Order: sequence, then structure tokens, then C-alpha cells
Amino acid sequence: MLALVVGILFIVFAVFSVLPAPMGWWPDVINFLKGAVPVLAVLIGLVAVFIGVADLKDRAEAKKEEEEEAKAKTEKKE
Repeated sequence: MLALVVGILFIVFAVFSVLPAPMGWWPDVINFLKGAVPVLAVLIGLVAVFIGVADLKDRAEAKKEEEEEAKAKTEKKE
């Protein structure tokens, strides 16, 4: 319950801080986003590449296991 209240307070503060009248941090938020978006894009791209490589490795491993099972079944029948 405490985490929910703290989360709501942080959201309210964030909205309050970017409003033009009280604190006027909107230009600073835009500057931060301009700098953070390329960095986040690179990080997300790296994660996507790592996930793709892991997926390819998993598929290759699964294919090997299926071939081994098929080979074991044919040997067992003989």
C-alpha cells in the first residue's frame, strides 16, 4: 500500500513539475528526452540483437535434439 501511495505521489510531482506555470521544467524535460532517446534506442537494439542470437541458438539446439531423437527411434526399431 505504501508503494502505491509513493508511486502516485511521484506521478503527481512529475506532472506538476512539467506544467508551464509552477516550475517550468518542460524545456529541461525535452532536452533530456532528446539526449536519452538515442541512447535508449542503442540499448534496446542491443537487447534485441542478443535475443535474436539466443533464439537462433535455441532453434539450432532444438533441431539437433529432434534429429537425435529421430535417430534414436530408428536405431531402437532395428
